[in-house]
Amino acid sequence: MFGAEWDQIYPPKPTFTEKDVPPGSQVGKVFMVTGANQGIGYELVKLLYHTGATIYLAGRSEERVKTAIKQIQEAHKPPPLTPSVLRYLPLDLNDLTTIKASAAEFAAQEKKLDILWNNAGIGGTPIGVSTKQNIEGHVGVNCVATLMFTQELLPQLQEAAKIAPVGSVRIIWTASLAVESLCPAGGVDFQSIESGACTNPNRDYGVSKAGTWYLAVEAAKRWGKFNIISVVQNPGSVKTNIYSNQPRWLMAFVNLALSEPGLAGYTCLFSGFSSDIGLENNGTYIRPFGRVAPNGRQDIYASIAAGEPTKFWEWCEKKYEPYG
Repeated sequence: MFGAEWDQIYPPKPTFTEKDVPPGSQVGKVFMVTGANQGIGYELVKLLYHTGATIYLAGRSEERVKTAIKQIQEAHKPPPLTPSVLRYLPLDLNDLTTIKASAAEFAAQEKKLDILWNNAGIGGTPIGVSTKQNIEGHVGVNCVATLMFTQELLPQLQEAAKIAPVGSVRIIWTASLAVESLCPAGGVDFQSIESGACTNPNRDYGVSKAGTWYLAVEAAKRWGKFNIISVVQNPGSVKTNIYSNQPRWLMAFVNLALSEPGLAGYTCLFSGFSSDIGLENNGTYIRPFGRVAPNGRQDIYASIAAGEPTKFWEWCEKKYEPYG
């Protein structure tokens, strides 16, 4: 397993870049990137800006998202011939009572959605953190709310899949190296996720990322019949605010193994567009910085084969059912 971890901490350079998604090639397409005002999501939108798509940047703060949009536009001087249309969409994954309204606001503007990057998430939060509905913070934000939002967007994804080329409508879920190194045997510890609040930041984050992998696999199983691709990607070990709660002394060492966020953007780009991904390998795992390659945790693959993704999906549904 250590070899798999090392391979993802120090991956080869990306071979799939913005040059593989030509200028203007996505005119008429609609994309969404959650958590796009900073970090990996922000870098991904920068890579997509020349494609001519309509891109929704979903996040809690309208001010921060609109600042990010302005920065992306100003970074492209002169502007591309077919700049993308960048739009803000309110999304608070910490509060399940807001999810339907966010999806409804999107539906009022768009009939279809070609690619959804579920990029937003939290990690390494202090002990005691929970969502507004008293769900353990990591699994509540990274899994429960993210699944609810994705389910609400399914009509637009299905509409896109009716007319899009086979394999081009995709949901990209975000895992992490934490799947390899932090989650317990089998992936998801159902006892710990019922705690109502974070009790072990590293374990709880790892569990949420294994849960994200489960959701990607289950979505592929359920929605592949609609010509919708669902994959999970580890974007790479990069410098983002996911480490904001870690002590400074620890980060002095951790930073030695972290890459710039722009490289992780290439993992997201590959996951969204590479022809290496299709219905034949729907639900696959993507390694940084853009490779179809298995995760090193064979125990989690065994849990997937035993049907644990279905169990976890249904657990998430029960958590958000009162707000659906």
